[in-house]
Amino acid sequence: MIAIDTNILVYARREETPFHKEAKELLRNLAEGDSPWALPWPCIYEFLRVITHPKVFDPPTQLEVALEDLESLIEAPSLLLLGEGPGHFDHMRLMVSTGHTIGNLAHDAHIAALIREHGIDELWTTDRDFTRFKGIHIRNPFL
Repeated sequence: MIAIDTNILVYARREETPFHKEAKELLRNLAEGDSPWALPWPCIYEFLRVITHPKVFDPPTQLEVALEDLESLIEAPSLLLLGEGPGHFDHMRLMVSTGHTIGNLAHDAHIAALIREHGIDELWTTDRDFTRFKGIHIRNPFL
């Protein structure tokens, strides 16, 4: 099973970003397909933070539009939403320690820990920072 990172969600929403058309098509295929795929909850919040922020995009995406995007994805029967379970601390400790995570990279470690906790095979992202986390297979779907 694959998981999708925030940047793919952002690319699919914002036309001025790289890979906009490709990301939109990728998400459509996942949401309409039968193969299971995953989305970590922290990526959902980060998506909202990025696209609605007036210092990131001018004009920012309206909150209602962003929520509609998310709702259309969350309604997909093939989607698994990744959240913390009772053993999450152990996964977090491993990702933070092996990834030598400090500062802003703690957010990426959170996503990596969720992926490990849920036994996800691969994270699709354009963010190379995830390569620091051992045991997490990273793929840029646009290369």
